[in-house]
Amino acid sequence: MNWWQRLFKKKQNNTTTTEQLSLKDRVSALRNLPRFFGLVWQSSPGMMIANMALRILRSALPLAMLYVGKLIIDGIVHLKDADTSHNYLWNLVAIEFGLAILSDILSRGVSLLDSLIGDLFANSTSIKIMQHAARLDLEQFEDSQFYDKLERARQQTVGRTILLSQVLSQVQDAITMAFLAAGLLAFNPWLILLLLVAVVPAFLGESHFNNRSYALNRRQTPERRELDYIRYVGASDETAKEVKTFDLSGFFVDRFRSLSNKFYDDNKTLSKRRAGWGTLFSFLGSAGYYGAYVFIIGQAIKGSLSIGDVTFLAGSFRQLRGLLEGILGRFTSVSQGAIYLKDFFDFFEIQPRIKLAAEPRPFPNPMQEGFVFEDVGFKYLNAERWANRHVNFTLKAGEKLALVGENGAGKTTLVKLLARLYDPTEGRILLDGYDLKEYDLADVRRATGVIFQDFLRYQMTASQNIAVGDISEQQNTPLIISSAEQSLASTVVEKLPGGYNQQLGRRFNNGVELSGGEWQKVALARAYMKDAQLLILDEPTAALDARAEYEVFQRFAELTKGKTAVLISHRFSTVRMADRILVLVNGEVAEIGSHSELLERNGRYAELFLLQAKGYQ
Repeated sequence: MNWWQRLFKKKQNNTTTTEQLSLKDRVSALRNLPRFFGLVWQSSPGMMIANMALRILRSALPLAMLYVGKLIIDGIVHLKDADTSHNYLWNLVAIEFGLAILSDILSRGVSLLDSLIGDLFANSTSIKIMQHAARLDLEQFEDSQFYDKLERARQQTVGRTILLSQVLSQVQDAITMAFLAAGLLAFNPWLILLLLVAVVPAFLGESHFNNRSYALNRRQTPERRELDYIRYVGASDETAKEVKTFDLSGFFVDRFRSLSNKFYDDNKTLSKRRAGWGTLFSFLGSAGYYGAYVFIIGQAIKGSLSIGDVTFLAGSFRQLRGLLEGILGRFTSVSQGAIYLKDFFDFFEIQPRIKLAAEPRPFPNPMQEGFVFEDVGFKYLNAERWANRHVNFTLKAGEKLALVGENGAGKTTLVKLLARLYDPTEGRILLDGYDLKEYDLADVRRATGVIFQDFLRYQMTASQNIAVGDISEQQNTPLIISSAEQSLASTVVEKLPGGYNQQLGRRFNNGVELSGGEWQKVALARAYMKDAQLLILDEPTAALDARAEYEVFQRFAELTKGKTAVLISHRFSTVRMADRILVLVNGEVAEIGSHSELLERNGRYAELFLLQAKGYQ
């Protein structure tokens, strides 16, 4: 199933409505924060302690600065009094200046630690995602719903560093508010009520529109993946040839424009409503603030307050309003981030479907009997038809088996089952008389060398591209060179300016792009890196010319002496070298035998062989 099929299958299954989140949902989402901070703490315990200490110190400074300011103003008013001196005022000014400098230093220290902790957290969680993804099954990566979860988890690695700063800021502002609120309560508790009237409506409005924004972003996830893909294929060195040849630029531009305009219209509608209601709520907030301001001034006119008291209370109320707005507004962002954390943690809850044996058997070295397929069937997730069904055959130890069949016959799926990249949906595969599931999975992978037709072209050096066949031997230069010589990749590397240290691909500076045939020789070298008992080559010479193909298989025959090998190829000149040939039709075994035996039967193999032979006449 290609990416378009998976994408549109996902669209059909994806509902067009997303459940709205209530305040209860948001508060409940905060339960994700302890686990989140556990991960942050693991990134750097020392920096976290320092960060919290600096924030606690900084939270007390606003009240101290307001109080010193009050003393300065009252001192100026009573300057003619005998008890007030110029030195007293200048000392207060010096203290306020020192507090301002200290506040700036603490603020910069907090920002620095936030940034450093955020980078460490992003790096560590990215590693955790890669490590967990490596544990999951190949079949899961072919499921679009899994990809949505993976994409959301990736987004959290960087976005959650902002959440860290927001939560810590909430704590810091709450402590500051406790200091400031104590002063207002001592003067008049009704000011706190005015404060709530000024702030709460705006908070509820922002909460509502953030709910809508969350629902919209979640609903757009599959289409945004499509948008990113179109942005890539519309302007990429890997796709430029076909885009130009088939004049696809207009098609991709139109599709991109259609999707991006849809996103823009959806966001514009939501933003306009948010701006309209936000104006109203802002008016209510300003009215509450100035109501309190009028009340304080009235008390000063009556003589109940000094000028310094007015300044202190007005400043306290103003700062409290700003802090409360920040806390309530940030609560929406924090709860939103906590909700998105669920996506992050959900990814780590995904478990591989391929189960490991409780007491695994070591892979036999050497194999004695080989593999036996007993009524094996496999169906991809959400697929309507079976990829393989009722497959019965034996792959003997040391045997060379070729798989033949038309595209979609199930050849690649069959070898993936053999390498235990998938487990059968029905039936079982035996190795030396025991179910393949009973063997140590890591042993199976180490004992199996596979080169698929859609091999990766790593944007790395030539040496590293070969060494991925057995990355534990990446420093073994003689082995890398030997593998390159056996696959004819050495003839490619010799022409490169940097030899085995040459960067391949165009993605990075000084990279050199190879032809399809040259890449295939490099990929084939990976098979020679590993001393595998089972070798699987899926269309290994599709991009090679006839002479290179002949040389490759001459060397391949030498490599596989005494080993078990499976070869998939559409070229009958290639499959003739196999001991036996298995013909697949619609996922089932149609016939099996040697080249001469199958020609004598005059069945499907003979038909395909003669059709190809006519093409060379």
